Amino acid sequence: MNKKQKLELTWVGKDARPKLEPRILLEDRTKSYHAKHRVGEDDLFDNRLIFGDNLLALKALEQEFSGKVKCVFIDPPYNTGSAFTHYDDGVEHSIWLSLMRDRLEIIRKLLSDDGSLWITIDDNEAHYLKVLCDEVFGRKCFIADAVWRTSDNSNNNVTKFSLDHNNVLIYAKKADWCPNFLDDPKKRKHFKNPDNDPRGPWFDGNPVNNPGLRPNLQFNITSPTGHVIKHPPNGWRWSLETINEKLSTREIRFSEDGKRLIRRTYLADMEKGLPPSTLWTDLEETGHNRQAKYELKNLFPDVPVTSLFGTPKPERLIEKILKLASNSRDLILDSFAGSGTTGAVAHKMGRRWIMVELGEHCHTHIIPRLQKVIDGEDKGGITQAVDWKGGGGFRYYHLAPSLLEKDNWDNWVIHRDYNAAMLAEALCKLEGFTYAPSDTVYWQQGYSTERDFLYVTTATLSHEQLQQLADDVGPERSLLVLCPAFRGNADFPNLTVRKIPKQVLSRCEWGHDDYSLQIENLPQAPEAEDSRPAQSGLFTEGAS
Repeated sequence: MNKKQKLELTWVGKDARPKLEPRILLEDRTKSYHAKHRVGEDDLFDNRLIFGDNLLALKALEQEFSGKVKCVFIDPPYNTGSAFTHYDDGVEHSIWLSLMRDRLEIIRKLLSDDGSLWITIDDNEAHYLKVLCDEVFGRKCFIADAVWRTSDNSNNNVTKFSLDHNNVLIYAKKADWCPNFLDDPKKRKHFKNPDNDPRGPWFDGNPVNNPGLRPNLQFNITSPTGHVIKHPPNGWRWSLETINEKLSTREIRFSEDGKRLIRRTYLADMEKGLPPSTLWTDLEETGHNRQAKYELKNLFPDVPVTSLFGTPKPERLIEKILKLASNSRDLILDSFAGSGTTGAVAHKMGRRWIMVELGEHCHTHIIPRLQKVIDGEDKGGITQAVDWKGGGGFRYYHLAPSLLEKDNWDNWVIHRDYNAAMLAEALCKLEGFTYAPSDTVYWQQGYSTERDFLYVTTATLSHEQLQQLADDVGPERSLLVLCPAFRGNADFPNLTVRKIPKQVLSRCEWGHDDYSLQIENLPQAPEAEDSRPAQSGLFTEGAS
């Protein structure tokens, strides 16, 4: 294969990308909630629960939170067919891939340089999703594929295999990302000290190869039995002098047959903890789906939660992920909130969080669940393990309506629900300005630099008014003026005057509120040259 080519995942409609409108978020204080008093000095109150389409919500977060999210956990729809009863697998698969691609691209922007993404997924799409994530994040940023045991007993009613695990795909913003190493008492049991080594407990661990190519360390070693032990491909980790020294202290020894070198790994050297495994089979550590259903049932004994959440995630699973991927007060994001487990666990662990959910269970399940957590009334999940006593709070937001709507004559106009402040904030987002209205200078509603400002008005501006603005701004600053209309000459060196909505008409898909799994969002397949139907979900070679 040519070096300029790469393997790509392609599907029907891949090139069709939505022109997302960066909506503003409106707080509904009747649904926001906080504890009646402070429980501790580290209480967190500015968490966010967002009700709305999660693609639009991610876009709404992009400007403020790009590069600030430490850990993203998502449990997306697994594409098992239930959402597409009347459509064939190829069409369903294509829509799912587009849905994920559009969201992953924004998630990558939101991650901090030391941030990571964790995705639970099953076999239906895990391998396609892996290749898709390789495209979005880069293959070097693939960290691991952990296997999580989801069931405490196998299904004996299946005709082929009992599916007892999920994949947890882990990607990072940067290739050099590393997880937190944890002090795992169970792994400590592997360390023994049968010969009373003065350095303490040990076990026969890693080989002594060098992680990087070192030609000066590529020498062979002859064992006492006369066997020549060839160096690893990159060379030994140490010089011959150091290896002989470690042989004398028994940190390194020859195998009984003299054909191998064995290195002792000491518990005392594991100061930052032990490296995590990709095999998560300990049900006590990470829980399972049935346990997660019990947790929800205990929270909502009178509500049929299992009918809404077929495979909820246990709190212990999220706890493990957040331990590996974040620290106290780091920002956690879950854009497929489901039953709200991520926010509940993050809250108990002292992390800041943002969750997004479109379903009505955002109000019937997530809000009541979080209220129980905040009030210290949630006794289940990880509550006892982290000694959670309650406290903190969250703010509830919903997406503002689309900035533009059509009037009775089919013309695009500013939406009737937008007041002056909403309009200014929305146009700041569209123009890439930070919305920060000044208390003293009326025309400073947003800024892009210390000397570049934005002013929005619903009035028609005269030449005299523009002249006054230009005089106020002065020669050392610049101002973008957005207004419905203006009269006379608007040619001022420090002003850029644009009409709204004309200025933004071509920017976005206006009036589009739902980017979820909708069949009408999928474009028709192009007619193939050989008249065969186009295939979806194939690996193809394409120019990079």
